[in-house]
Amino acid sequence: MLKQNLQLKLSQKLSPQQIQLMKLIQLPTLAFEQRLKEELVENPALESGKDDLNETDEFQNNSDDYDDYDNDHIDTEDINIDDYLSDDEIPDYKLKSNNYSDDDEETFMPIEAQISFHQSLIEQLNTFILTDEERTIAEFLIGSMDDMGYIRRDIQDIVDDMAFTQGIYSSEEQVKNILENIIHELEPSGVGARDLQECLLLQLQNKTPNESVNLAKDIIENQFDAFTKKHYDKLLQKYGVSQSQLRKAIDEIEKLNPKPGGSFSGNSRAIEHIIPDFTVKVEDGEIELLLNSRNAPELHVSKDYQEMLQTYKETNEKSSAQKDAVQFIKQKLDGAKWFIDAIKQRQETLFVTMSAIIEYQKEYFIDGDETKIRPMILKDIADMVGLDISTISRVANSKYVDTPYGTKLIKEFFSEAMTNDQGEEVSTIEIKKILQNIIEDEDKHKPLPDDKLADMLKEKGYPIARRTVAKYREQLDIPVARMRRKI
Repeated sequence: MLKQNLQLKLSQKLSPQQIQLMKLIQLPTLAFEQRLKEELVENPALESGKDDLNETDEFQNNSDDYDDYDNDHIDTEDINIDDYLSDDEIPDYKLKSNNYSDDDEETFMPIEAQISFHQSLIEQLNTFILTDEERTIAEFLIGSMDDMGYIRRDIQDIVDDMAFTQGIYSSEEQVKNILENIIHELEPSGVGARDLQECLLLQLQNKTPNESVNLAKDIIENQFDAFTKKHYDKLLQKYGVSQSQLRKAIDEIEKLNPKPGGSFSGNSRAIEHIIPDFTVKVEDGEIELLLNSRNAPELHVSKDYQEMLQTYKETNEKSSAQKDAVQFIKQKLDGAKWFIDAIKQRQETLFVTMSAIIEYQKEYFIDGDETKIRPMILKDIADMVGLDISTISRVANSKYVDTPYGTKLIKEFFSEAMTNDQGEEVSTIEIKKILQNIIEDEDKHKPLPDDKLADMLKEKGYPIARRTVAKYREQLDIPVARMRRKI
């Protein structure tokens, strides 16, 4: 039996332009600059820089209707050429930041060109006398290292891989010999290790022997598990040394680099410098918000494309090719005008959102005291500025603000609310800050466990559970009490 049902469904779909605008809002400054460059390349009707308003324009004051323009001759709709021929709208879509003078210079932090970590190791092989086969094996071992400087593959797998891919037939003993006598002698010390224990031991073996270094080597070689778990009492009992002697040995170990490749200055990965989207200045209790000028570029519609349409208008006989051309020009001009408007809307969205956050967190921005950060969720700001929560989220998750108290990711100002013993709502940021202060002031010989931390917070008026303390501690990247212990 067939049944027919009539259902009414209300749905809202974002237009492609709205989706692109949301993406523009989400972009941080560097990514936004790259997107702007791409648009300038893709759309020749969009140009950057100042438009010369003083230049005599032969059609500047031309506002005649195109009565002789027959839309039926062109297979398109809504083409109003006059919309693109007037310069009257230029000031509306020229986006100039008033926060900076024309004399301000954009400064960039250049990244020094350096050789890679692996290339540096290969160049060091020149200091050894090697046969062609030995050098090939050594280079293959270097190529098998990860960026931290470790070789995490089994030696036999490397032997098989060389045979299949390089046609080099060697033995496990030969490869191991080159690894231990050549690779392990390269700088920085510790490269080519197969695990953390071997990495630390290689570095200790290169140190000048003394009582503390010798004890440190023995601990890493024979009591590595006890060391990583900070079972200092067990180590004291095992070696029969004083706390002072053990502390000196531990200090030697803590000076070592667990990631020798990662800290190598020549490991030239692209470094993305954080460029704040906003700057907050505080003077005499007054807060001033500035939008980074990079987020407010000067854009205008190309005069060349305007002139093309003017020429088309003045042509009596319009060929099919000309009709196709005017469609193309209209498409590019539409895209340019939309992009300019989108940039302006992005600029306004960023500014009103950050202004609302500053107003909401005014006490913090006045003196930088993190305990004064109020509980704030996305909806609070969305209600203040009349924007969607998803828009506020896009701004908060990807934008930075330069304050007198450091450069902050905007989402760091958002936090949940908790109630203290006075019945007042306090920010979880405030509680985390107090928790961090308690841990910083603790006796490192007897660090406080989570249940004791919860008791101390309760004494200060913040009744939170032990599991919540553990969650906040982990969010602060603070290890458990046992791992915070010092000898």
